[in-house]
Amino acid sequence: MNKSIIILRDIKTFYEMGEVDYAAVRGVNLDVKKGEFLCIMGPSGSGKSTLLHIIGCLDTATEGEFFLDSEKVSELDENRLADIRKNKIGFIFQNFYLLPRATVEYNAALPMIYNRVPPKERILKARALLQSVGLGERIHYLPNKLYGGERHRVAIARALANSPEIILADEPTGNLDSKSGEEIMNIFTNLHKQGKTIILVTHERDIAEYSQRIVHIKDGLIDFEERLKK
Repeated sequence: MNKSIIILRDIKTFYEMGEVDYAAVRGVNLDVKKGEFLCIMGPSGSGKSTLLHIIGCLDTATEGEFFLDSEKVSELDENRLADIRKNKIGFIFQNFYLLPRATVEYNAALPMIYNRVPPKERILKARALLQSVGLGERIHYLPNKLYGGERHRVAIARALANSPEIILADEPTGNLDSKSGEEIMNIFTNLHKQGKTIILVTHERDIAEYSQRIVHIKDGLIDFEERLKK
């Protein structure tokens, strides 16, 4: 049995809204096994994206304990958090955040630039990653010359640049047609087969069914879970 790579205990997150504190997450307990494919579902405003940002070390919980690969994240300083974001986690955002004036190749290589990987090595790896997501013929294109599904593939290649153990994706098929969405989910399925731990946020049931387990979030709390036969 794989050990838990992510452990959340009584995680709460509050935001100030005028004179009132808004509870985005209200006491979540969650374990994610190493190599698991997990989906978080819930309506808009349920807290699912906030929870994903906490797991991705992009946001800090107001209360509770968070362990990532046995390390207590809730006690780490910003330098260590940045190191975790660079090396352990690949994040795929709903809006891509690709550099519009940089080539597909440069966008895919960007995390390796921040990690000071030598130019020749990062170019070779970026090209190999782009080839693996079906963009080997698009490396010199700019993002605005790609359709939505292709931009998602660049974002996936970029997320894999530093060989992270964990892949997090926020609504990765939200703006795509059904064919493009299926192509993106097939890439996630292959990454899971390679041993990656994947956590994906979606509100689409057919997308969630690619995973092994679905956690349903409602009003900042886990409402119920489903285990899917795989």
